[in-house]
Amino acid sequence: MAACHPERIVCLTEETTETLYLLGEERRIVGISGYTVRPPRARREKPRVSAFLSARMEKIVELKPDLVIGFSDLQADIARDLAKAGLNVLIFNQRSVDEILSMILTLSSLVGVTEKGLSLIKQLESGLDEIRAAAKRFPRKPKVYFEEWDEPMISGIRWVSELVGIAGGEDVFPELSLSQAATGRIVSPEWVVAKQPDVILGSWCGKKFRPERVAARPGWEAIPAVRNGQLHEIKSAEILQPGPAALTDGVRHIHRLLLSVQT
Repeated sequence: MAACHPERIVCLTEETTETLYLLGEERRIVGISGYTVRPPRARREKPRVSAFLSARMEKIVELKPDLVIGFSDLQADIARDLAKAGLNVLIFNQRSVDEILSMILTLSSLVGVTEKGLSLIKQLESGLDEIRAAAKRFPRKPKVYFEEWDEPMISGIRWVSELVGIAGGEDVFPELSLSQAATGRIVSPEWVVAKQPDVILGSWCGKKFRPERVAARPGWEAIPAVRNGQLHEIKSAEILQPGPAALTDGVRHIHRLLLSVQT
């Protein structure tokens, strides 16, 4: 009888790779993104076949995957070319905490381990509930500006905004977080000054956050976060991948930083 679930999967982004490892289904993965860092062993065990906006088409075809999984409309061209090559392609487009959990359930069902997926989701939801409960004990909600990129300045995407709220903070640009495209989240320096954030969190999408450069922006000395030295980096792998990492290490990191400004 032929296998009814995909046995050879290429993951074009990290979050599906991490999820399959957490589900104990890493044997199915035959190719990963070059940006994958979670889990660390994936880089040792699996060939790297893509970046985010490009992929090694010939290498992927040679691996004979029965499923290629990508993320977001930004990988639409890659998906089109792989489909033209005769491969099955699935593109997730999760942008919120609930959609991340839905992605995990869908992926677990695809590989025939729905119960494992439900167990993982329960574990992740329990962790988020613990952080919510701890955050309710904060005497105040610090205002948070999350910067995803510096030139131009881009504020946090929806799942990041939601995790800031779960961690006990208040995103200063919640309405912008709903924009699927980064262009809809571009902010001006003056807007940030007007919002007076207590904390500035930076995750510059793969390059090192430079708090001294942020603090030196004209007029930003008037921002409480700058005056009080509350500028902090969160690694992109912890928060900008819409998968388990953001719902565990990412939100916990934010919570610890917001806890530190309560005293």
